[in-house]
Amino acid sequence: MIKRKIPYSKMNEKFSDNEKNGFYKAIFSRRDVRSKFTSESIDDEVLTRILNAAHHAPSVGFSQPWNFILIKDSETRRRIKDSFEKERKNSSKLVEEPRRSKYLSFKLEGILDSPVNVCVTYDPSRFGPFVIGKSSIPDTGLYSVCCAIQNLWLAARTEGIGLGWVSILSNETLKEVLELPEHIMPIAYLCLGHVSEFAPKPDLETAGWLPRLELKDVVFYERWEQKQTPNWNKIQELIKTHLDYA
Repeated sequence: MIKRKIPYSKMNEKFSDNEKNGFYKAIFSRRDVRSKFTSESIDDEVLTRILNAAHHAPSVGFSQPWNFILIKDSETRRRIKDSFEKERKNSSKLVEEPRRSKYLSFKLEGILDSPVNVCVTYDPSRFGPFVIGKSSIPDTGLYSVCCAIQNLWLAARTEGIGLGWVSILSNETLKEVLELPEHIMPIAYLCLGHVSEFAPKPDLETAGWLPRLELKDVVFYERWEQKQTPNWNKIQELIKTHLDYA
């Protein structure tokens, strides 16, 4: 039974081992899903929980600068799919053969295959010109929307819902089709639905397009590109030997 609301008295309790394992399972088994969507619809209560999780993401100055546009209309999705096809063709010109053909062979969207599409937008004007923490680094507002997207993605995975982020799109087309005001920025176009299975590894890793970087290669200590320092000996060794979950 999923609790609709966690009592405040429970908020400060430590996570149990099962709760921790569930959280990490969602992270390590999350996938960018472009195929294997089934015809099963998403239960409205499940979708509401997923959206509520997204809405509880951290945001700069508690500005909550996001909106979620839910899309089922087939004509709307067809126009978005047309934009994808155009942008994919254009982007393929940046790649030489044989990599170009491999790129074009990938299934990179589920716009028409998934039962629900969601466009996540950013409103830089939310709560006016002054937002605590945003004046020095204005992009923190946009980063806040990305936090909401991550929450949405992990909640979807926890509910057994596949999610794919379609980034090969024209933002101008999205603004036109979805009738967005001039100041509203589309940040993510997401395809959600039940899937027959979640892949054991990311599709592009399995296809050999790009490798999974090792954790030790992306962690520095105290300074850029500094990979050794006595203050961090233990964690350096742990990172080298730590299990890769996915």
